Amino acid sequence: MAMTREEIKVANLDLLAEHQRKLCREPELRQLFLELTLKCNEHCFHCGSSCAGNLPDGLPLEKYKEILDEVKANFGTKLLIAVTGGEPLLYPDFFELVEYIHKLGFPWGMTSNGTLITKEVAHRLKETGMRSISLSIDGIPETHDRYRGLKDAYKLGMQGIQNLVDEDCFTTMVTTVVNHENIKELDQLFEIFDNIDINEWRLTGIEPIGRAELVPNMLLTPDDNRYLMEFIKAKREQRIPVTYSCCHFLGTKYEAEVRDWYFLCNAGIYVAGILVNGDVTACLDIPHNVKSIQGNIYKDSFTKIWKERFQIFRNPLSDRNEKCASCPEAKWCRGGAYHSWDYENEKPKVCFKGVLFE
Repeated sequence: MAMTREEIKVANLDLLAEHQRKLCREPELRQLFLELTLKCNEHCFHCGSSCAGNLPDGLPLEKYKEILDEVKANFGTKLLIAVTGGEPLLYPDFFELVEYIHKLGFPWGMTSNGTLITKEVAHRLKETGMRSISLSIDGIPETHDRYRGLKDAYKLGMQGIQNLVDEDCFTTMVTTVVNHENIKELDQLFEIFDNIDINEWRLTGIEPIGRAELVPNMLLTPDDNRYLMEFIKAKREQRIPVTYSCCHFLGTKYEAEVRDWYFLCNAGIYVAGILVNGDVTACLDIPHNVKSIQGNIYKDSFTKIWKERFQIFRNPLSDRNEKCASCPEAKWCRGGAYHSWDYENEKPKVCFKGVLFE
């Protein structure tokens, strides 16, 4: 007798849970994020890193080169180096750094608000071997400019996207942070992006981290979250490349329906990050605290930190909370995403149980 779709998903989730247990014993570094700067020419109300114009740049160029040499020697060059910020193009030695990354043989990508990507910049990114880029557009022009705190942010960002598309050599993804207000603009945004030759439109719900914690009225309601899932699901059924972000376990109704994969938080098992001050953590969206920071590259080598620490990311968060531990979905969810965990009160800030599944 053929298995139902639900039964297939449960079987796949069980296999993934077993694979994750193995990864926690034997992690595989696949992505290393470098936070090049906290400077940004925008001032987004929902910024998880609370970036601004007068914040510091990251490590000196020579220190990054030293780290990259070490990573190549100990992990090879198959892993992706992801440069981010802030706006990474504001890092003074940006192109010297990415040229070095490319010279060493690493694939590399970046996140950007797109406003500084002129035709000349797009061409230089091509010359330095950039593989992929994620750019942010959070609404139609007036909305996007207001959220980003920059006049003409939409116009400049869209021109940056087009400049990249014209080079025809990158995987170009547009990311939209969906909140209680701009969720009403999804249809308009779809019409815009459907007419641009991007590879993917990635939708993610606003998260209660960084500046977004100061505007709880902008967080998504249960109805908003259900609408968002159905919106994405409908587009994907038409073979349109719209996807939900990697965040959160969504229940068997939406897992493998709104993205290409089942939920797996990559923090500390596939992903590590180095902050502007040299602190080492996993995903850079994770709040920086004594529990999440695993060391500093000025005191220990990155390799030593990755291999000997990171245990907080290699044990289920659900074990830290009695309610989570007793949940039937804990074996698949493991307490959810590390970036939305309340490390002070040891509980998830975001959970879709009772919202997307019972």
